[in-house]
Amino acid sequence: MPPELSPTPDEFVVKARMGGRRIDAYLASRFSDFSRSVIQKIIDAEAVLVNGAPTKASYRVREGDVVSVRLPELSDTAFQAEDIPIPVVYEDDGFVIVDKPPNMVTHPARGHWSGTLVNALQFHFDELSSVAGENRPGIVHRLDRDTTGLLIVAKDDQSHRGLSIQFEARTIHKEYRAIVHGTPDRDRDYIDKPIGRHPTVREKMAVRHPGEGGKDAVTFYEVLERFQGYSYVRCLPQTGRTHQIRVHLLSIGHPIVADKAYTPRDRLSLGDLAPGIESAEEVLIERQALHAFSLELTHPTSNVAMTFEAPLPADMSRTLEALRTHRPLERETKRTRR
Repeated sequence: MPPELSPTPDEFVVKARMGGRRIDAYLASRFSDFSRSVIQKIIDAEAVLVNGAPTKASYRVREGDVVSVRLPELSDTAFQAEDIPIPVVYEDDGFVIVDKPPNMVTHPARGHWSGTLVNALQFHFDELSSVAGENRPGIVHRLDRDTTGLLIVAKDDQSHRGLSIQFEARTIHKEYRAIVHGTPDRDRDYIDKPIGRHPTVREKMAVRHPGEGGKDAVTFYEVLERFQGYSYVRCLPQTGRTHQIRVHLLSIGHPIVADKAYTPRDRLSLGDLAPGIESAEEVLIERQALHAFSLELTHPTSNVAMTFEAPLPADMSRTLEALRTHRPLERETKRTRR
């Protein structure tokens, strides 16, 4: 556990749709900046009260339960180098492209003092840029904890500044792949809706008018493959707002599969696609089905155009194959197996 817990607890009442969930899973969903293992340690420290009494991680919440949580604080120097394997897609003297795995926070923050990408980078690379500050060495941009895929890490300050300028000018092009609920009416379209902080849940974002703090956000999407009740899409964000793709797809009625922050379910099992099948309990994916698939950028010192790709991770590939087997449509849209 970290040295200090917040003296002021977060307190809330469990809603009906969350009834029956284990409290550790429920809190990890509500406080998405904290891993489930951290939540379990907080519970063990009796920093989680249900109706005024300490609880166990296995407790299943009920509608109307009053939950009080004291969350840990992270000190500025609480992280160390850790030998965590990180797939490297590209490396030169100026920067690195890594393929971030799921369940990994990009940099240390409240509730994540170890196991982050920065902890791993500190171990694997002798030198990282300092532009982003002491707690974010090398970090040019970030991905959500459970989003996989390509992420740029700068080794020196010159490369970092050059890459940051490209992000600010929106000349770095990113493509994501997602598996979503439902089938969009259009094969491709732009979603142009401003995004800001959720009005009541601090860990979430929402479509918000500019007067409510919303900032411009644009995402182009294209349906690559349709299934019964699901779709496989590519997304090209034109802006870089927090949770942008997740919120935009939700706003058109097609939330990302297993997105625990924006849907009631935090996983997809084979039985969800084929009820009654013998292996119905097999979990296909238990994090949001979103992957940073490709990056196009200009090398910050040589000015050479570069393109990088990261194949779909095993859980998304497994989910797609299950959809093709158990939820096919008679006529399919354009299809890719990459």
